[in-house]
Amino acid sequence: MNGTTKGKLWIVSTPIGNLEDITVRALRILKEVPFILAEDTRRTSNLLKKLGIENKKLISFNVQNQNRRLHQVLSLLNTGNDMALVSDAGTPVISDPGNKLILECQKLKIDIDIAPGPSAVTSAVALSGFPGTHFVFLGFLPRGKNRRRLFRKISKGLYGEALIVFFESALRLKESLREWLEIVEDRECFIARELTKLHQELIRGYISEILESFPEQLKGEITVVVSGNASKSAEIR
Repeated sequence: MNGTTKGKLWIVSTPIGNLEDITVRALRILKEVPFILAEDTRRTSNLLKKLGIENKKLISFNVQNQNRRLHQVLSLLNTGNDMALVSDAGTPVISDPGNKLILECQKLKIDIDIAPGPSAVTSAVALSGFPGTHFVFLGFLPRGKNRRRLFRKISKGLYGEALIVFFESALRLKESLREWLEIVEDRECFIARELTKLHQELIRGYISEILESFPEQLKGEITVVVSGNASKSAEIR
């Protein structure tokens, strides 16, 4: 607790696919806190049931409503209520909502802590076989002209030798890889589909090779790791 009245905000990582990846600490915190901020209350409710956790007050907290919910959540914390922030899967705030709440808690000197755990980003980098010394994470790729603009910057040396990690939907992945090949260059690439789940699939090769054998119907959650460019220095305007 911070002082005598304020509660504590826990950032709690949850499994990205395999329920056994929940940590002992995360389990304890989810059992102890009276309130849980959930990106999707239905998905979190299902997770809690599988973990044997009952009678929790779930508060919807997502991209669409986080600004409206800030006052309510901060009021609960300020009056001594501990709570956990979870996303649909993985580590909250990483390409998910929550940073505004954390910033406000810092300003109000509300205690914040984290129960670290599963992350599709670090899991994909570790599995890729690329050196994991430095990488950039782009979240979900932008669409249309914004994606092409980003690729043009990368072709001129943006991010240099760093690995480039991003999420992409199964429906748009083929189009994004084709556009990358057209605008940037052929680089080594690692694709992780349905990480830690029953139908996990790991693909590695040059982007051109992957496109040649690309499946007609691709489903699931996808994380992509592309090798860095060791030959070009940044020429971004």
